[in-house]
Amino acid sequence: MPVTRALSIQQPFAELIVAGKKKFEYRSIPTHIRERVYVYASKKPGSKKRWEESGYEFGTLPTGVLVGTVEIVGCGEDSGDYRWKLARPKRSKRVIKPKNQPQPVWFRPF
Repeated sequence: MPVTRALSIQQPFAELIVAGKKKFEYRSIPTHIRERVYVYASKKPGSKKRWEESGYEFGTLPTGVLVGTVEIVGCGEDSGDYRWKLARPKRSKRVIKPKNQPQPVWFRPF
């Protein structure tokens, strides 16, 4: 099945996902999607504190591009939020600028 959706994630979290270090994405809404999706590194990076906690230097990772793909394999409730289980990340050989306008959570990049 071809990848058709993208999930917007701030850096450095997008990098942690494609590197296989971040196994869960926490959101305020559940998802029933169980498929491979693009990981879009949103234009707005996360806070400097988040970067420091991740071990990456602020502003050194790409933004506004698709950086890879990951499979969403589950979703469960966790302390009032929803924990989306991620598996089998794949980093893109090169970053790809989407043709369609990114949205806050989901969008179709092409």
